[in-house]
Amino acid sequence: MALDMRIGINGAGSLNNLDEVIAGARRAEADGFDSFWIAQIFGVDALTAFAVAGREVPRIELGTAVVPTFPRHPMMLAGQALTTQAATGGRLTLGIGLSHQIVVEHMWGYSWDKPVRHMREYLDALLPMLRGEQVALTGEDVVCHGGVEVANADAPPVLVAALGAQMLKVAGERGCGTITWCTGERTLAEHVVPKLTAAAEAGGHGRPRVVAGLPVVVTSDPDAARAHTAELLVVYGGLPSYRAMLDLEGVDGPEEVGIFGDEEYVVAALGRLADTGVTDFGAVISATSAEDHERTWNLLRQLR
Repeated sequence: MALDMRIGINGAGSLNNLDEVIAGARRAEADGFDSFWIAQIFGVDALTAFAVAGREVPRIELGTAVVPTFPRHPMMLAGQALTTQAATGGRLTLGIGLSHQIVVEHMWGYSWDKPVRHMREYLDALLPMLRGEQVALTGEDVVCHGGVEVANADAPPVLVAALGAQMLKVAGERGCGTITWCTGERTLAEHVVPKLTAAAEAGGHGRPRVVAGLPVVVTSDPDAARAHTAELLVVYGGLPSYRAMLDLEGVDGPEEVGIFGDEEYVVAALGRLADTGVTDFGAVISATSAEDHERTWNLLRQLR
């Protein structure tokens, strides 16, 4: 019953608790999942958490989904990522993203004037430093002169959270895959995957990695799961980047791109997702009961 798509767990409920991150990664590894992901939002530091978890959980891929770029100079992020890579024995996947205008401007006080330019220049500094190279960059948004050196740490793969056409082009041309969230099947098939793939091919790179994060619940009451998810994710329907993807999908809210139903329904939906060119599914289990959570976990475990 395995799919042509790697299955990982997104530990969305672990954002504020280091012990939960470790326990989630340990359980995901024990049950054979391919990867375990956490976001860097307003809780535990994702890379620090993975440096700790990686010493206790020895095999599973650990991925950030995602670390925002604006609060970290690329030299600092390179040093932190390579340190985490060393701590995990080379199992880090570094997902990075812009965050959102309201956060960048109103919480952090940075300019959102040219976000695509910011990411382009950020990658111009970050990617070489992760490879151990020295950087001499004086950009319009990013200035970086120097490098970092961390023993026993190869460059981790870098994924860029990219939804709009320009960001997908940047991610593909740099040889980075992408991580999406609350982006539906049709939008992935008709917008994200083809644009990213075309940019990767133009940049001389192979098939890009596409990690699609979606809420999922195996349940006998999909309406209740959908309503619960709508309440949990209401903020995402109002953030411009996600709103644009929901509009492309032709839906009103994030709950409408979630996957809610019985085992047969969920297997079919994940099969279609794999057919779009998605390489990895990052499952956010938004169940309303322990029973549905275990039912979902067990089905996903069988599919990997």
